Amino acid sequence: MIFLCAVAGILLADFVSGMVHWLADTWGTVEIPILGPALLRPFREHHIDPAAITRHDFIETNGDPFAMMIPWMLRVTYKFMTFTPEAIQAEYNFLMFLFLAAIFISLTNQSHKWSHTYFGLPWCITLLQDLHLLLPRRHHRVHHVSPHETYYCITTGWLNRAMEAVGFWPALETIVTALTGAQPRVDDMAWARKSE
Repeated sequence: MIFLCAVAGILLADFVSGMVHWLADTWGTVEIPILGPALLRPFREHHIDPAAITRHDFIETNGDPFAMMIPWMLRVTYKFMTFTPEAIQAEYNFLMFLFLAAIFISLTNQSHKWSHTYFGLPWCITLLQDLHLLLPRRHHRVHHVSPHETYYCITTGWLNRAMEAVGFWPALETIVTALTGAQPRVDDMAWARKSE
């Protein structure tokens, strides 16, 4: 069951990474207070300088996803520390799924960073990329072809082909536009031409 929980956790992490990536690449402008500079700008700058992520240290690369998982992990830890053994046993598989999903979500940016690192990776990371257990470099390159509107999932990339096959992202964009009137990617590149 732990293996199945791990696979489910990876799939959830891949989906969450795709949703966050799609939202940050597609909607809004970098002028939006707080979210613009903190979330949207880094995603959009990444399209201009994809290798910049390889120059970030571990904390800069992984700090935000780890921080977002703290409440999730505190909840799991609380349950393990306060529930009776019987209650833990009853929820064990779900708790393992939550725990493993949080670990994989926390490491999403590291996997993404490695997909942009072409030299000096340990052989074990390259092997995991070749086995598609981590986001492969060749697979992720598809996203970096302008207009950057495909292959958003960056934990492992397992969901990318399936989501493209069913037209998930264009359908979601159509729904958002129909509900809000907002157009996807209207801010693309315009902000990068500004002088500060």
